[in-house]
Amino acid sequence: MNTIPAAGLHPAAVEELRQRTRAFIRDTVIPAEPRPGQALNLAVRRELQAAARDAGVFAPHVPVEFGGQGLAVEHWSSVFQEAGYSPIGPAVLNCMAPDEGNMHMLHLIGSDAQKRQFLAPLAAGDISSCFAMTEPHPGAGSDPDALATTAVRDGSGWTITGHKRFTSGATFASFAIVMARTGADAEEGAEPESAPDAAPGPTAAPAGSTTKAAPAGATMFLVPMDTPGVRIGNPIHTVDSYLPGGHPNVHFDGVRVPGSAVLGEAGLGFKYAQVRLGPARLTHCMRWLGLARRAMDIMLDRANTREIFGAHLSQLGIAQEMIAQSVIDIETSDAIIAKCAALLAVDAKAGSALSSVAKVHVSEAVYRVIDRAVQLCGGDGVSDGLPLAQYLNEVRPFRIYDGSTETHKWAIARRSASGRRRAVAAGEPFQGTARIYEGER
Repeated sequence: MNTIPAAGLHPAAVEELRQRTRAFIRDTVIPAEPRPGQALNLAVRRELQAAARDAGVFAPHVPVEFGGQGLAVEHWSSVFQEAGYSPIGPAVLNCMAPDEGNMHMLHLIGSDAQKRQFLAPLAAGDISSCFAMTEPHPGAGSDPDALATTAVRDGSGWTITGHKRFTSGATFASFAIVMARTGADAEEGAEPESAPDAAPGPTAAPAGSTTKAAPAGATMFLVPMDTPGVRIGNPIHTVDSYLPGGHPNVHFDGVRVPGSAVLGEAGLGFKYAQVRLGPARLTHCMRWLGLARRAMDIMLDRANTREIFGAHLSQLGIAQEMIAQSVIDIETSDAIIAKCAALLAVDAKAGSALSSVAKVHVSEAVYRVIDRAVQLCGGDGVSDGLPLAQYLNEVRPFRIYDGSTETHKWAIARRSASGRRRAVAAGEPFQGTARIYEGER
């Protein structure tokens, strides 16, 4: 467990919350899990959420003033992993994507009025939300600069036009955070470009403040789903099934919103996205690592009791190799998550960069652990008698969602190479020259 001191709960209180969460997931949530491949019934979800509130484990990441447990980001992992031990646990505890990331961003960037209208009911579990960013080709996907949805000024408000897809949770969402290209229309209300690399956060300019600079780019808008012109299109059927609300297409057909719908400052959508995406990548890692621990327990219970060729599976060398590699995958994932969470707490930009490394490693490590569990459980592993095959379906998209593995590797390599160039330019000794040894053998 990560025990780095935080501004929120002290380590002993974090451990106590983790233990309560662990007990609640095992005693209350797991018995209520739907059959593998089936979505959680919304009525059952509401009942379980009420039980989570009574148990004092609801919304662990949400500030206390909004009804949560007040857990600081560097302490999220141990609790989120306990929630993720059940595939429905994060939804029950209201720390599931996309709501969890939207709550975090609203808390840091939203105006007081936006927090009252959107964050308070979202944190309470009374409503759900979605994040409308991904678009059909040639729109935004792995390359956010391809953003095609537009928002143009319309009197005192804005008119949004575009088509989004993979808008996770949209079917049941009460509102969307919509990313739209605004360009020169964002001139009023934009933050100056004096610090383009500064990560926005609690010190970002308050919503509604005005300056003269106009950084070209995008703007985030808070759009209620019942706004005229918002239309949910065809669903996208994917291998994962536990996320309520699916991943449908959403159309914004001349959607008019007031000026107060702008989240943060107009023109700074790409910068604000880092407030959400860094922690959101990492919380996915936390939740899925919890599920990998569940798969590991299933694998070990089977290996300790299944006899083959005169010995338990756990005594056979090939099975021991698979178990050992799974332990290594879990422990290395836990370590990089803890390091990244601690960094996010003190340096959002550096933490967001490291979250790419964490996302690549953990998404692949978690899949390996669950795949080995399937293999060691044989025929039962690929049946719905055990939940492992569905776990594979749930975690496989993680290597694509929130940026594909290949896109993150590209960004990781670019940052590494440019960082080294800057270091050498600043005086760090150059290490790339081959030495010539004359007269020596």
